[in-house]
Amino acid sequence: MTPFNIGYLVGSLSSNSINRKLAKALTRLAPDGLVLQEIGFSDLKLYSSDYDADYPAEALTFKAAIKASDGILIVTPEYNRSIPGGLKNAIDWASRPWGTNSFARKPTAVIGTSPGAIGTAVAQQSLRSILGFLNAPQMNAVEAYIHFTPGLITDDGEVTVESTEAFLRNYMVEFHAHVTRVLTVLPRED
Repeated sequence: MTPFNIGYLVGSLSSNSINRKLAKALTRLAPDGLVLQEIGFSDLKLYSSDYDADYPAEALTFKAAIKASDGILIVTPEYNRSIPGGLKNAIDWASRPWGTNSFARKPTAVIGTSPGAIGTAVAQQSLRSILGFLNAPQMNAVEAYIHFTPGLITDDGEVTVESTEAFLRNYMVEFHAHVTRVLTVLPRED
């Protein structure tokens, strides 16, 4: 069986983001059927419909990377009870102009970590609303709101707490199953 190519977005633009550490951990824990590749968006300008007639090259590259992925994993922090502005901007670029939504029919999953006790629960709910509007089939369970504590995940993506590692490994197994189900029912459009 050919592995699925999964694009992942890290919602934080910080180079030392705890969500970037989580993304590295998920990459390490993914089953053999998933190949993960980060899709960066730090070079995108602020979206405006003024660009719709002449999309900038970096936006076209970003849209193409989303479209070329078999599924999308979004690893995001929570900023002020919502998603980071940079992540929302990237999603807007990938879904515009009208009729060229790169997220349509794309299997997606959302996860995040935060030092706060509720993890990224509110940000994930906000993001789920956006993805629903974009017709991106979402993995609704297993939900994952990771309470980050110092040392939980190393800079290399090694999870130091056995129960958290097992949970994250299972999360990725479930995501693989979700991508398989969605692409069985809704084959990729070329």
